[in-house]
Amino acid sequence: MSDPGPGPDDPFGQPPGQPFGQPYGGAPYGSMPAGQPYGSPPQNYLVWAILSTVFCCLPLGIVSIVYAAQVNSKWAAGDVAGATDASARAKRFAIIGAAVGLVVLVLYVIAGLAFGFFAAQTAGGIPGPGVGVG
Repeated sequence: MSDPGPGPDDPFGQPPGQPFGQPYGGAPYGSMPAGQPYGSPPQNYLVWAILSTVFCCLPLGIVSIVYAAQVNSKWAAGDVAGATDASARAKRFAIIGAAVGLVVLVLYVIAGLAFGFFAAQTAGGIPGPGVGVG
């Protein structure tokens, strides 16, 4: 069977009801693509994730960077819930990484002070160079 071609109702080959010059089956020109959410994406906390990685806790910071990198791509794909969840996880891991780094720093300072205190206490009992040689 051959195609009869454009009929009298659609002389330009457009389907009935389709405005002339519009894409077939799509949204009109200038509108948002289907599945694209309106508004701005949630904050990705990428800067905080990088700072947490560099200055505090490397493993938790890397996890935070991975989740922060997923926020914009999930938002662009129309996954609003996934983008919001990735944003919350990136924030959570950045905060936990910073807290762990701060605790480790405090313990390091306490250990350094304790070692210095005990070393100073025992310094009087240890003879210096040249003492007792003779």
